[in-house]
Amino acid sequence: MITFAVSEGKNRQLRERMAELSVAEADLEERFVRSSGAGGQHLNKSSTCVQLKHLPTGIHVTCMTERSQSLNRFLARRELLEKIAAARGMATPRSDVRARIRKQKSKQRKRAAQKQVASAGGEHDQE
Repeated sequence: MITFAVSEGKNRQLRERMAELSVAEADLEERFVRSSGAGGQHLNKSSTCVQLKHLPTGIHVTCMTERSQSLNRFLARRELLEKIAAARGMATPRSDVRARIRKQKSKQRKRAAQKQVASAGGEHDQE
């Protein structure tokens, strides 16, 4: 397994997640292209953007958030694993956050509706 420019703990978590989802390095097609955006001469001279494709499922990810190719390779794999898990109907950290936000918004709507009913009821009592 390849190690990336992140902590050993993060490398280990990535390996474990790949094993959990049965994704092998051989299943991945990786390409490097030049990134776009701010970064100056370094960005224009090096291919730091990583395009990663999972061959069995056809899921494709592009990552160019960092100036380091190694870090982009790590982030692309992490994002690809999240997409594969979502496609299989498994819970992902991103889906957990979305569910929590959805629950919070539902509570806010209920409270707002209760306030509106309470204030409308108070107006009728005064008449």
